[in-house]
Amino acid sequence: MNTTLDHNLAAQKLEGRSPQEILTWTLEEFYPRVSLASSFGAEDMVLIDMLAQIRPDARVFTLDTGRLPSETYDLMAAVRQKYPQLQLEIMFPATEAVQSMVQEHGINLFYDSVENRKQCCYVRKVEPLNRALQGLDAWITGLRRDQTDNRSNMQIVELDAPRGIFKINPLIDWSNDQVWAYIRDRQVPYNALHDKNYPSIGCAPCTRSIEPGEDLRAGRWWWELSNQECGLHVDADGKLVSAKA
Repeated sequence: MNTTLDHNLAAQKLEGRSPQEILTWTLEEFYPRVSLASSFGAEDMVLIDMLAQIRPDARVFTLDTGRLPSETYDLMAAVRQKYPQLQLEIMFPATEAVQSMVQEHGINLFYDSVENRKQCCYVRKVEPLNRALQGLDAWITGLRRDQTDNRSNMQIVELDAPRGIFKINPLIDWSNDQVWAYIRDRQVPYNALHDKNYPSIGCAPCTRSIEPGEDLRAGRWWWELSNQECGLHVDADGKLVSAKA
């Protein structure tokens, strides 16, 4: 980890810069110990395309939970074909942990309680994420401030304090319209479910389409009334994992 980097000063330096400029700075500062965390959502596809223009062999990892929609796997294949030099690493949950969880709670345990859903997210997503981040000094995300109230105060560069690495958010100030304008202008491949009113896509049983006027993340864990986060970016209290001081 670059212990000399002040994330607050870095965030101030990059304020107002384009996502491409932020990515260029990130690669210069951290490569090869930096990777994009991709779920192959619209924001991630924008970042993959930008990274490929800057450094075709950029590192990207994704979490295959074992419950993803077939459309997501189709997009993974399309990404490999379009960006052949990309270093794509697929992380899987620990087999024994999945078996134990399903044996105890059932295959669709997440519908039964918030606690069960969080356990499933931890086993299938958070623990593989922690393994993917081992050895890295920074990770790149597609988070945007306007996605949820929980993300409204995020910075371009943050310190992921519990993991001891930096988190870079190049699209933090972009709108949903900007994301889709980029995809259309550059003919970037995207998940076919987006054309069926799925703005935010996770595991198949935990994602639904939304109705006109609904929040963009209303289709994620829709049966819950609590804060819709899977745990990748929040701590045990539901707060964003970052340190701004």
